[in-house]
Amino acid sequence: MNVQPNTRRSRYILFLCVITLWSSPVAQVTPNQNRQNPVPQKQEPQSQPPPAQRPSSQEEVVKVYTELVQTDVMVFDKKGRFVNGLTRDDFQLKVDGQLRPIQSFDLITAGSNEEAQLAAARGGASNNVTPRFPNRPVPLDRGRTVFFYVDDVHLDGPAMSAARKAISDFVDKEMGQNDQAGITTATGQVGFLQQLTSNRTVLHEAIERLKVQRRSPLDADQPPMSEYDAMLIDRNDSHVREFFIDETIRLNPGSQPMSREVASSIVLGRAQSIQSQAGFYNTYMLSGLENWIRSSATLPGRKVLFLLSNGFLIENNRSDSIIRMQRITAAAAKSGVVIYSLDVRGLVTEPGDLSRQRPFDPMNRLQSTITGELTATQDGMNALARDTGGKAIFNTNDLRQGVSNAVKETSTYYLLAWKPDSEPQKPGRFRNIDVAIAGRPDLTVRVRRGFYDRDPATTQNPNDSSKTIATKLRDAIVATFPKNDLPISLNTVYYDVAAKGPTVFTSIQIPGEFMTFGPANAKIQAVVDVTGVFYSLQGEPITNFGERIVTTGPNAEAAKDYRRDITYTYPAAVKPGLYQVRVAARDDLSGRIGTAHSWIEVPDLSKKQLAMSSLLLGERTQAMMNVNVKEDTPINQTASKQFRRESNLRFLVFVYNSQPSTTDGKPDVSVQVQIVRDNQPVITTALRKLLTDGVADLTRLPYAAEVSLNTLLPGRYILRVTVIDLVSKQSTSQQTHFEVY
Repeated sequence: MNVQPNTRRSRYILFLCVITLWSSPVAQVTPNQNRQNPVPQKQEPQSQPPPAQRPSSQEEVVKVYTELVQTDVMVFDKKGRFVNGLTRDDFQLKVDGQLRPIQSFDLITAGSNEEAQLAAARGGASNNVTPRFPNRPVPLDRGRTVFFYVDDVHLDGPAMSAARKAISDFVDKEMGQNDQAGITTATGQVGFLQQLTSNRTVLHEAIERLKVQRRSPLDADQPPMSEYDAMLIDRNDSHVREFFIDETIRLNPGSQPMSREVASSIVLGRAQSIQSQAGFYNTYMLSGLENWIRSSATLPGRKVLFLLSNGFLIENNRSDSIIRMQRITAAAAKSGVVIYSLDVRGLVTEPGDLSRQRPFDPMNRLQSTITGELTATQDGMNALARDTGGKAIFNTNDLRQGVSNAVKETSTYYLLAWKPDSEPQKPGRFRNIDVAIAGRPDLTVRVRRGFYDRDPATTQNPNDSSKTIATKLRDAIVATFPKNDLPISLNTVYYDVAAKGPTVFTSIQIPGEFMTFGPANAKIQAVVDVTGVFYSLQGEPITNFGERIVTTGPNAEAAKDYRRDITYTYPAAVKPGLYQVRVAARDDLSGRIGTAHSWIEVPDLSKKQLAMSSLLLGERTQAMMNVNVKEDTPINQTASKQFRRESNLRFLVFVYNSQPSTTDGKPDVSVQVQIVRDNQPVITTALRKLLTDGVADLTRLPYAAEVSLNTLLPGRYILRVTVIDLVSKQSTSQQTHFEVY
């Protein structure tokens, strides 16, 4: 096979930069504690390089298929513990009140190989491409996806502070090694940072942007009328209406007493105006929630969404809140989203909104507004949680515990599937679902309450033939979440290049089996268009690149079994700061597009603080060791960062701004290496002095080492390297993830 770009410049960056590890003696990393016991597993010998990560098809947890409809169900006992061991015969399923036989049944674990389980449960394959390594173990620790939707339309100051703390507690104390989180708001104030990431620095930047944006209906007349008062008046509550009529007459004496008809008209007009404004704000908030949930449909597996709000009123005759909530329920079903509603007002000792001014009411005619307002503002939040299979968390100041329990209890669920009606149905009909456990009224069942036979929402055709290739790639890059119709891997690393300054190398890896070969220019070729953009923390594009990569095969038959990954690397000189790199690749013949996002932080070395480059990873395979390849042999990186269990992981890092000793003028730097899985160290080395003999540039100290992976079980790990400067008494660390298979 012959791979070639279409410009001379790219020939030097088509394949990922070779890591030359002979600039420093290669240390063999051996742990002094926490070594994981090896478990023998059968491994097929492979001669090909490791594949890019193969995300499975992004199917929804509830969807209507030609043969089956399926939904997720959680069952809990009286102590709130998930009930394991249930069988198909234990469940009773009703659709629109009619009992339906369960055709398919399975227990699914979220945050694992969930997509493959979902595909198997409905009798399909996770994707339509034969896997390169069919016997390769599947890592069972992909992580969970957690969203926080902040209803800043209705949050006051204290509630916003509580919301910020709840999210910060999750990021700092509850977020797992492989989890990803996203923060967004109704008003969009988080901006470019409202996206899914595992980078805690980015998440805290998003939290810092959360400010009070509360929208309240404008009404300065007297007596003061709340939104809840207006709702009751609009619903013809005689006690509340008569109170406001009497007060309006009393406060407007004039030369002639105001008639009750005029006062009634004024009161009703105020109520309708307040209701119309409140309805607009509700629509604004709910439509944002619906759009966010719909956009998450491209993400694999089950997602947990926390709605943080002060509550809102849905029984508004001048809004479409009820309809929008039904649409949100259906969108959540199709996107695999479970909503947990958090009332961030916390423990409410008095009913109603005590922050607002209340009119004087000696006859207690407004008693219904005091006793009913709290419940009414929680009705919408409760309905969204209940109807999506989640839970409402009300009247508690311990929001962290509520978030923690929600993430844990949604990690396991049952999947039920049944045959839809054979007769034609009216498009857009909403179906109601009810699930119970036969003979077990003591158990609590949480299930999605319904779905649409056909989604009434209009969507654009993603394969619009009128769009140019450049437009399609641009649209894919600016989308909120990555696409994986063409699975690609992305790796971004930084190091300071002598005489050039800080440089970020962006590497894209495209799996060969997803490329489509066809006749072109009297040859058999596959063509992939690659593009990428560097964004600042404010979402401003800093630089971009684009390339067309052409791969030529000897003949059509050989191209059918093409398994070689294509790697393209782009170097960019950037200033210090935090950047996001977004890339997209498009297979020309099939039209499939894949995107990926990655954050990279470039330190400011001019501050003279101890700093490190990114960790540059490579693999020394068993084949290389068998032929006694020297330790200083260059090792190729892989953008997917997937390594065989029988190989050695080799890494290189540069240490900047270490201080020279006053005795011999040389730095005194020590290094410690950790490998972590599920937030627990499995390998930890002792501090090891960084040798500087033979290093010409002491401002850029290289450290290279390698770790044998044969004691690690298949799965996802974190490599963490900590550097301590014993002269300046400073320390810093870098980490990156990798996978063992």
